Parts: sequence; C-alpha cells; structure tokens
Amino acid sequence: MSEIPARATGSEGPSGAAPPGDAVWRSSPPGSIYDYVKVASFSIGPDGLVDQWSLRAEQLLGIPAEHAIGLDPIETFIDPDLRGRGRRKMAEILDGREWTGVVPFRAPPADGEPARPVPRDRREPVGARGPRDRRAFREGRAERGQRGLAEVYVMPTLTESGERAAVCIVVDVRGLRSIETDLAASQAVFGQSPFGFLLIDPDLRVRQVNQQFASVFGGTPDDHRGRGVYDYLPRTEADRVCATLRRVLESGESVTDMHVTGHLPGTDERRHWSVNLYRVHSGSGRPIGIAWLATDITARRAAAREAAAARRNLALLNEAGARIGNSLDLETTARELLDVVVPGFCDLATVDLYQGLLVGDETPPGLADGSAELRRVAFSSAVSDVPFLGTGQRVKLGAVHHYPFNSPCADALRTARPRSVPAEDGGLVQSSLAVPMVAHDTVVGLAQFARTKGSEPFGDRDRDLAVELAARAAVCIDNARLYRREHERALILQRSLLPPGDPEASGLDIACRYLPGNAATGRPSEVGGDWFDVIELPGHRTALVVGDVMGRGLRAAVAMGELRTAVRTLAQLDLEPAEVLSHLDEIARGLGAPGGPAPAFGSAPGVRQATRSARRPREADLAEVYLATCVYAVYDSVTRRCTFANAGHLPPVLVEPGEPALMLDVPPGMPLGVGGEPFEEVEVELPEGSLLALYTDGLVESRDHPLDEGLQAFVGALTDPSRPLEDVCDHVLDTLNTHHGEDDIALLMARVQGLPSESVGDRTLPREPRSVGRAREYAREKLLAWGLEPLVDTTELLVSELVTNALRYGEGEIRLRLLLDRTLVCEVWDAGLVQPRRRRARDTDEGGRGLQLVGLLSAAWGSRRTPRGKTVWFELPLPGGDTRLADPAEALMSLF
Repeated sequence: MSEIPARATGSEGPSGAAPPGDAVWRSSPPGSIYDYVKVASFSIGPDGLVDQWSLRAEQLLGIPAEHAIGLDPIETFIDPDLRGRGRRKMAEILDGREWTGVVPFRAPPADGEPARPVPRDRREPVGARGPRDRRAFREGRAERGQRGLAEVYVMPTLTESGERAAVCIVVDVRGLRSIETDLAASQAVFGQSPFGFLLIDPDLRVRQVNQQFASVFGGTPDDHRGRGVYDYLPRTEADRVCATLRRVLESGESVTDMHVTGHLPGTDERRHWSVNLYRVHSGSGRPIGIAWLATDITARRAAAREAAAARRNLALLNEAGARIGNSLDLETTARELLDVVVPGFCDLATVDLYQGLLVGDETPPGLADGSAELRRVAFSSAVSDVPFLGTGQRVKLGAVHHYPFNSPCADALRTARPRSVPAEDGGLVQSSLAVPMVAHDTVVGLAQFARTKGSEPFGDRDRDLAVELAARAAVCIDNARLYRREHERALILQRSLLPPGDPEASGLDIACRYLPGNAATGRPSEVGGDWFDVIELPGHRTALVVGDVMGRGLRAAVAMGELRTAVRTLAQLDLEPAEVLSHLDEIARGLGAPGGPAPAFGSAPGVRQATRSARRPREADLAEVYLATCVYAVYDSVTRRCTFANAGHLPPVLVEPGEPALMLDVPPGMPLGVGGEPFEEVEVELPEGSLLALYTDGLVESRDHPLDEGLQAFVGALTDPSRPLEDVCDHVLDTLNTHHGEDDIALLMARVQGLPSESVGDRTLPREPRSVGRAREYAREKLLAWGLEPLVDTTELLVSELVTNALRYGEGEIRLRLLLDRTLVCEVWDAGLVQPRRRRARDTDEGGRGLQLVGLLSAAWGSRRTPRGKTVWFELPLPGGDTRLADPAEALMSLF
C-alpha cells in the first residue's frame, strides 16, 4: 500500500513519541490490490509548496525527498499550457475544496534506467535546497522526463497552527488500465474454457468454478462456491485427491494427467476425468490456492476397450499388405483382394472395374451419376456353387454391365462412400456392403462383400475395414493411370523451376533464354536439370549463375531445384565464388547419400568430407550419385570487375567492343558432387559495353555436332555485341542447331554498364571521434549534390550509427562509400573481422539500439567479409518510388 507521509497531523503523542500499538505502518497483506497499482502520497503546505514526500512518491515520480520538499507541484509536474488552470485549482483547494481528476504529468524514465545528472553549472552542493537547486533539478527533469497520466485526489487539511494545507493521493492510471486488461483476459480465459476449471483455496474449498464445470455437475457457478472434494467424488477417491491437493499446495509441484473417477449427480454413469493441478500465487508470490483443470476422458477409455477388436482387423490388413499388389495386372490384383477377404472377412465377394480403365482410356473413369459401364473381373465364394444374390441381379464373371441409377451400388459410385445393400427375401445373403474402390480421390471400381445367414452382420468397424481393404487394392489398380499422367506433371515441374520474369541487375543489361529438352521430339516426360539465375547482392553487385545437373527425368529436375535454392541461399551469405561452389559440392554429395542430409554451411571442409565418406555405404548405388556443373560469377558495378569460379562447366565467353569473342580461361575444377578438390577464382575487369555470355552444353553440343564445333560456332555467332541483347539471343539460337531436342538449353547474356563515377562517393576517415561528424557532413554534401534532399536526415543518422560502431568495435582506418543507382547504398568499411550482430536492447540498457535503428529506417542492411576486414551497409529507396521512407522520429520512439 502507499506509504503515509512521515509527519501526518496528529500522528504523534504530546512528547513526539510514536503512538501506542505498532510503531510502523505495516504493508498490506500479499494479494492486495496495492501489489499491482502504483499509489503515492505527498502533502502541500499553506504556501502551495510540497512539505512532505513519501517513498512511493519518490518511486513513482522519480524525485528524491531532499529535492521534492519545497517544490511547486504545478511548476514541476504540469505542462506549461495547463499551469494557469492548475494554479486556479490549487487556490480552490487551499480554500478548503476537495478535487479529483486525471492529470497529465512528466514521468521519469523507464524503471531501472539511471537518470541523467543535472549539469554541473546548474547544480549546488549536496544538501542545498535553495531556489537555485530546485530550479536546476526541475530543468534536469525536463530534459530527461517522459509523459505519464495520473489520477489525483486532493483533500484539504489543517496544520497545527490552523492554516489550510492539502494531502494528495496519486494513482498511476497506466497501472489501472493494465489491471483492467489483465482482469478481462483472465475472466475470458476462465469463463470461456471448454474444460472444467476450478479455483480451490488453501482450505481445499471451491472458491470459483467456470460455466463448463457447472453445466456438468448442475446448478450455477455460485452454487458450487464453498464445497469440498467429498461433495463430488466417492470417499476413497476423494481421500486420494485431497492428499494430492495438499502436496501441490505445500510443494508447488504441478500434477499432470491425474485420472479421477466418479459419478455425475443423479446418475449411476461412471465417468473418467484427466485432471491437471498447479499452485496459484498472488502478485507478491504468496500461494493463494490451486487451479484444477479437468477433461472428460470417458470416451477415451471406451476407445481403449475397442482396441482389442481393432487388433484383429489389423492382422487382416497386414495380410492384405503382403498379398495385394504383387502384380501390375488389374485382374490379378482384384483376385488377390478376394483371396484375402474370403473367408476371413466375408463369405462372398465380387470386384467390378470401370470398362474405360481396362481399355486404357485416359479420361477420368466413370460418370458423375455412377452409371458408366463396369466389367466383373473377380468373384469368390466360401459356399460352393452359390451365386451372389445381394444386388437382385446375376452378373457372370467377365460380363460388362451397369447398375440402375437408384440402386445402392450406383449411389456408392456417385458418392465414393460405402452403402449397405438390402438382402432379398428368402435368399442366402443376410448382410452386404457395396464399397467404392477409391485411389487418390478417383473411383476406379466397386467391391461387394456379403455374409450369409448364420454369420454376424456387418458393423461400423467392419465397414471401415472394408473401405481400407478396397482402397489398398484401388491404389495398385490406379498406378497405371498415374504413370500416364507423369509427363504432364513433369512439364509443370520444369516450368516452376525457372526464374520468374525478366531478371534485373545493377550495372548490367540482362537477357536470357531457356529451351526445354525434347520440345521437338514429343517426349515431354524427360525433364532436364539445366538452370540459370541472376541474384542481386549488396553494394550494387550481381551474381550470375548457370548450371547443369547430369542426367534426365524428375530426379534431375528435383536436384536442380535444390541446388538452385542452395545457390540463392549461399549468395545471400555473401561468400566468395569459390566458397559457394565448395558448399554446393557438399550439398550435391548429400543429395546422393541415402538418408544423409547436407552438412551445415559452417562446417570445416575436411570434417565434412570425412563425415560424408563415413556415412556412405561401401556398395552405394551409382544411380543415386548426383553430379552437376556450375559457373558462378560475381560482378561489381562500381569497379566493373567480375570474379569467376567454375565447377566443371563450359567457359564463359566475353566480347569486348571492337574485339572478337573469346572464351575466358577459368580453371574448370571438378563437377559438383565429386568432392576432394578446391575451386579456383579468376578476377577479370570487364570494359564498358562488353558482352558476357554464360550457357549450358545443350547449346553447343548434340549428336550431330561435336562440342568443339559447337563452341566455335557459338563464338562466331557473337560478332556484333552492340545490338540489343534480345536480338543477340535470337541470333545465337537461330544460328546454332538448337532444335535437336536432346538436352535443355540455357543461355544467359549480360552487357556491362558500370556505375558512373559521379554516382559514387568515397571518403577515407581517420580513426578518431571527429570522423563521425565528418562522415555526416560528407553524406549530406553528396546527397544534396545528387538531389536527394528527402534522404539527408535519415542517411546522416544511419551513417553516424555505422561510423560510430566502426570506431567502437572495428579496427584500422574507416572508409565511407555512397552508391547511387536504382537505390542508395551506403557502406562503411574497416579492418575489423568481427561481424556486427543486432540484438534487442532491454528497457534498462543505455545503448545497443543502433543496429535496431538501422534496421527500422533502411530498406535492407547487412555486413559482409572483405579481404581486409568487413563492410557494413544499408540501402534506402529513392524518393518518388513505391516504397515509403520511414519517419526517423517514429522509429526512435518505437525503440522505447
């Protein structure tokens, strides 16, 4: 509870001694409302200034008593535009009027955050309480204060001399609002729970129950208040539960899934509940009772009893799994089904399949009304020479027929659900089931099972078993139809693995072509593994990738998709090209290892190779080995330099302005998936306007044209790099033999358009504190020169954060680089190797929010390694685009 000021009127005896009884006011008992609400008190003297100040007031308002005594509360806490009204209210209060209201005030910083000291030139020695000291303290609080809202109750009082004064009670409204929200949430959780929910007090009496509990045991929730465990459970069971409740109350250990058995009021029905118990505490930590959460598990117990019957059916299913599907012949599979069910499950059975499925029709079997033609392909009977009479018609084995529209069999075919077939009067059959044979949501036929008189009729469990047996046979029958659809799915997969849209890159003009293999041979089911990709990297750099998975078919296409995804992931880590290929090599080897996942990217190469070799069996199936070739290039639009790494792929082709095309000498390395050899890098400076071509072997090699001839023809076709890139691609495809259809063809062409020098700002800064201001000034100058005035404030703020981090945690000289293209990129370089790591600062931390601010204000940010340290960068969208710039003020406020 809130503390009483130290000098309350009339609280002392004649000699100043403490009054009889307790010498100190005691705190409220645990569980009081004052454990949650911040309440403070202080008193105001006849002069309108604070003359008493409680410890709670010091905690709530952040002002120690030695500074608070003598302060003007209106001047200290109220905003300037409300002070006039506040002084009028103060005058009314000192005239003897009470007042209650909600007042905005300047609150201290968040709990635990140290306050800034008052500037030395505005501070007096400790203990001084003159006007200058109080004014300096108020000014210091105004600099660091935040706003709050309080409900104030002011009561007039009289001093010993009879002068008018006042006592103020202050309640933090934010705490009250929090309690209201928590209370509403607690009531919603308690009242809306679908389970029986009780609160039991330390005396093991019911304090509160929810509506669900009351609906089961009768009455209203209030009717159960004060009852004990013995009012609900038999004595033996209640003794056990009470002992458990006492143990939970004493030890605080929760109890989970305690089974309790009892009866509902007024019935002899035996019910079972699963009960969870845990101790509940007040806001001060004092145990105030036990929470009881109960779930009815009577149905679960009944299900356990049915498990024995299910095990018998499971044995039949195991037999079906071993005997059905040993042949791809449709009629043989149907007979295998009947061999399993007769006589173990039924006495008579038949199988009818759609005629269209048997003759190889690719259209969906059957009609919507279930009246399509069927052929009886199998019949079995445990009773010698007894025909199947369950449907009222006799159908010979091998005959083509159809069921009447209103018959149960036609209804089963229409709805894909089993139906009971009524028995004929005087017949041998007493119970029949018509079960549709469904595979992959497609009805392929109908199975009928019958039991003769003297056998147990079919029940619900038998119906489910019949559906499962028919489904297993239907899957085997449907395999042939699924094989015919494979080529259509292969085409869909092939298209989905291509990059969407036209790639764009900074400093490059891109054009690409992809021709799937066998497009001219009419065999679309043979999918290849060629792919290409264009990946934007930080710093207006671009990764160009072309690869080819060896082999054909769905496996090659799937491997290609996994490698392409891995390349994009590794590219975002900003690794060197040789490192990217090394990781891809391990991933490709992981694809070929049965059950062996690819290793983590951070593992050492030697450890990865040894682990992979140890996991592979000695007699590995060579068909499971995935090999791929790939060339990976990273182009920097600022320096126009491109770094290549090659894994067994064909060399890139470069065409410089006015020069003939040439193949770059990039060491090919081993294909991906072989392992054991490192990859080399080659860096090439690309002249402005030059043309770079990456491709796969399908473009330059076929049965009729050897590889050497194809390479020469390709180089000869690149004669005029100044033409539009789309025209160059079309000219290459028209000139070369690209219609053989033997392999996929991927062609990626890029024209170099380096970033202009006037779009680059570069400044080296010494390692000193003044470099932060110089960096801001340089960023402002460059942005104003580029006409990017709306980005100046945000850029200055973020540049200041990155340069400050480089000074505090980096090493060596600092380099600031600004790049203007489709976006604005700012880079801060230093020689330190430690990468920055963003963390979420706590409310009490003074720092740690710099990178959070960078993430909030920028479109993207990150860091990458360089040969001489690291680079931290951020990117901002240009004004006038679709992306709206973040407000720095809003971003700063969101951090607190």
